[in-house]
Amino acid sequence: MTFNLQTAKVAVLMGGLSAERDVSLMSGSGVLKALQSKGVNATAFDPAERSLDELKREGYTHAFIALHGRYGEDGSVQGALELLGIPYTGAGVMASAMAMDKVMTKRVWSAVGLSTPSYVWLSPEDQTANNIEAIPAKLGLPLIVKPPREGSSIGMSKVMQAGEIMAATQLATKYDPDLLAEEFIKGEELTCPILGNGAAARALPVVRIAAPDGAYDYNHKYFTDDVKYHCPSGLPEAEEQEIQGLVVAAYRALGCRGWGRADIMLRASDRKPYLLEMNTSPGMTSHSLVPMSARAAGISYEDLCLTLLESATLDHPGGKATV
Repeated sequence: MTFNLQTAKVAVLMGGLSAERDVSLMSGSGVLKALQSKGVNATAFDPAERSLDELKREGYTHAFIALHGRYGEDGSVQGALELLGIPYTGAGVMASAMAMDKVMTKRVWSAVGLSTPSYVWLSPEDQTANNIEAIPAKLGLPLIVKPPREGSSIGMSKVMQAGEIMAATQLATKYDPDLLAEEFIKGEELTCPILGNGAAARALPVVRIAAPDGAYDYNHKYFTDDVKYHCPSGLPEAEEQEIQGLVVAAYRALGCRGWGRADIMLRASDRKPYLLEMNTSPGMTSHSLVPMSARAAGISYEDLCLTLLESATLDHPGGKATV
């Protein structure tokens, strides 16, 4: 189903059940206002408060996914929309599920030769004291501990000393039964959005992030003005192009479509870029980085939202709704 401005009825999915609910409400409110300013018949829809089958009953033709984290970015809502036959923005079911799981993402990227930091993954049954305490020797210090299926730096810790590893593990496993520990790459933190599908996918300008003491955490991401963002990045042109090529390859390796945003560390010692994660439903708040990068490319927030909506599709567009 292609997008027709005159006949479309669009649900902006926001809120949801994840730990990123508050951020999603901010993203969704911005998207909703932008789409309405473009003449789109769009309304807010919170899956935490309403059943998704109401989308079909109420005649919605498209969904703009402004949900973040679990149940919104992990393939769950994408699968429901596939069954409902309602085209949606962003990655499909499989790509969403893989990108949400940082361990699976790393496995895919490593398999195709894309650089990502070394890591240790521990399932719940493997999280013995001996296995956890052995992590610093395997990855070196400092290191990063995080839940593999959360976003926005929720549950993440930077471990500076071996004695901090247990507390970091306890925090991460509040949000995910699995544990991901990752080599710390010292250098510049970057992010780069991607738009489009397949061979037509293109990277937008790179954003360089300068956070106080390198602490680009949940609070700094959304609720302070302490972080400095540089877009244009100020990187040498060759480095910018290398990073853009890397993130497009990473996006395509996961099978993403529509849009996404890759987070990267540029190692100070040799200027080698390392992929951290792929966001398949990136933030669209006033502090968010995709709109910032788009502006640098001459794309307004409103035009970006409309472009993303126009890319809405299904994994199997020819299928029939079964719900």
